[in-house]
Amino acid sequence: MTNIPLTPASAPPALSAEARKVVAWSTIGFTLMFAVWLMFAILGLPIRGELGLSDGQFALLTAIPVLTGSLLRLPAGIWADRYGGKKVFIVNTLLTAAFSFALAFASGYNLLLALALGVGLAGVSFAVGNAWIAQWVPAARQGLALGTFGAGNAGASITKLLAPALIGVVPLGLLIPGGWHFVPFVFSLALLVCAALTAALTPADIATPSTRTLADWLRPLAQAQVWRFGLYYVVFFGAYVALSLFLPKYYVDHYGVPLAQAGLLTALFIFPASLLRPVGGYLSDRFGPRSVTVTAFAVMLLGLLFLTRELPLTAFMLLTTVVGLGMGVGKASTYTLVAQWHPGQMGTVGGLVGLLGGLGGFFLPLIFAALKPTLGAQTAFIVLLGLTGLTTAVFIGSMMRLRALGRQPNFA
Repeated sequence: MTNIPLTPASAPPALSAEARKVVAWSTIGFTLMFAVWLMFAILGLPIRGELGLSDGQFALLTAIPVLTGSLLRLPAGIWADRYGGKKVFIVNTLLTAAFSFALAFASGYNLLLALALGVGLAGVSFAVGNAWIAQWVPAARQGLALGTFGAGNAGASITKLLAPALIGVVPLGLLIPGGWHFVPFVFSLALLVCAALTAALTPADIATPSTRTLADWLRPLAQAQVWRFGLYYVVFFGAYVALSLFLPKYYVDHYGVPLAQAGLLTALFIFPASLLRPVGGYLSDRFGPRSVTVTAFAVMLLGLLFLTRELPLTAFMLLTTVVGLGMGVGKASTYTLVAQWHPGQMGTVGGLVGLLGGLGGFFLPLIFAALKPTLGAQTAFIVLLGLTGLTTAVFIGSMMRLRALGRQPNFA
């Protein structure tokens, strides 16, 4: 049966020094991993020119890492709950470093697709980090802690801002991989350093022996509510990933801006969609995650409504920033709902929610490419407006049903 937590009457306990280290280093690691996860949004453009890729091939290459990082979130979250968040997080980082290093020396579309699947392991770090933090941070503090960790989504802006410059730093033909190959080479080294520092500077995993079977771990997944949380996360996170992949190409092709400027303009969407996540967590702790989530949906709908029209560059950029505001707050409020309704099961429930959201980030760019001949240049925003409107209706319907059944919790 679904847990309905109560808001504590006393002030929540302060975080221990060990918990602060876990939040800090998981956030640093996740930021770097997210930069690696979405690096094909920038790398794909010079690769497209080098290999002569079609729109469909380009969309698949940029989206493939999202598929791996989504499908493995659920098992990775369970492993983190069972074996310890630190151990799984470090192993995840090292494996991603290995695939990123191999990518630096790769050529040919099929090989790039295969290695992109491996690089997608970077996306698994989200489920692992959530479970790791939940093992150390009291439930009453998890909104802000998980929101701070989730701000690591801003790692996508690292790629958007630095990758265009790194591509031109080292010319082709040297011992060090040059051109676009230099970017995954640098990231692989950074991941190795991050894994070493995380191992040295964070506390050992808390020993939590459990007799729970796999069926016990998976039992919450039978609840329709958990899948609704996943739907909300498709809108707040899946659409964020999709736009992070889509916007650089859109700016280059539609507005004719150079790659470096396209990366900067995309970063202006990424920053609020990521850095406001701690704010969303704080507001969810303070006012309740359901009211915060409704507000986030409303902000997204407002921005997307205008984005379905042809706009000047400045207006377009400002409206994507508005959409990013709603996404940043909504991502945090959704995971605060998960933490409050399913305490002690963040790895499993949070893993499924992250899996569904990530799959949204994989399929949405492919849907944009498939429908573009029919719906035109604004296809992405027409699709997202419809999806967000439908999901908002589901969310409000769920709230009304809880209230009618007398099960409306005081945090909602």
